Amino acid sequence: MNILRPEHPWKKERKMQRKRAVIFDLDGCLVDSEPLSLEAIAIEMRALGVRDARAREIGDRFLGVAMPVIVDYVAKRLGGPVPEGFAQQVENRLLASYESKLFKIPGADTLLSGLQKQGTTMAIATGGSLRRMRTTLELAGLDHWFADTACSAEEVANGKPAPDLFLLALDRLGRNAADCLVLEDSPHGIRGANAAGIPAIGFVGGKHLDGKRDQHSAVLREAGAIEVFEELSSVERFIQSYTEDVTK
Repeated sequence: MNILRPEHPWKKERKMQRKRAVIFDLDGCLVDSEPLSLEAIAIEMRALGVRDARAREIGDRFLGVAMPVIVDYVAKRLGGPVPEGFAQQVENRLLASYESKLFKIPGADTLLSGLQKQGTTMAIATGGSLRRMRTTLELAGLDHWFADTACSAEEVANGKPAPDLFLLALDRLGRNAADCLVLEDSPHGIRGANAAGIPAIGFVGGKHLDGKRDQHSAVLREAGAIEVFEELSSVERFIQSYTEDVTK
């Protein structure tokens, strides 16, 4: 005779457990700022004498990395040190353009609201400076979603593709890597998330990827993205299905 035994509470809790945190790259995933950023860098490079500097090439090389990496590249192109203040000039030009040209990625608010209603905690992991991150979140009206969980590459020793930034986000969320997903638009970010042990979703909906979404999707998959999407509504559905699948 089979005897039905009561299920231990910890087993029931484990069955109900779901992925409860998402870490977002900011630029190109929640705000459509990458075209502005890449153009600001290109303009300042041309002003220094790198006449062939173009936003598209900079995006292909450095999408998602912190400014010090770009400064090193500019130094190589110049054949000498980059003038002090270059990064600040880029940022000043960029933030000035935000006043009239910064827009959220369509569906950002709906995605964040939906995740919050599901009990999902959320963080930002951006390669931008603290000043840029805070200004971006405030101007876009997204700051209230990430009051204590917005993380900048300025706060860690190594930016993407190192895992440092994602590990900082995990710490602020109070979560383990196994409890999280990352949304990223750059291969550097995908690799950084994976290096931290976090599965990463690729996103190709930003305007900076116009005309090369298929190509960039392949780049993100090669970097380790578990899936790639062009719309945030699809991202939300995937996160929901993913959290359900991992508990079956």
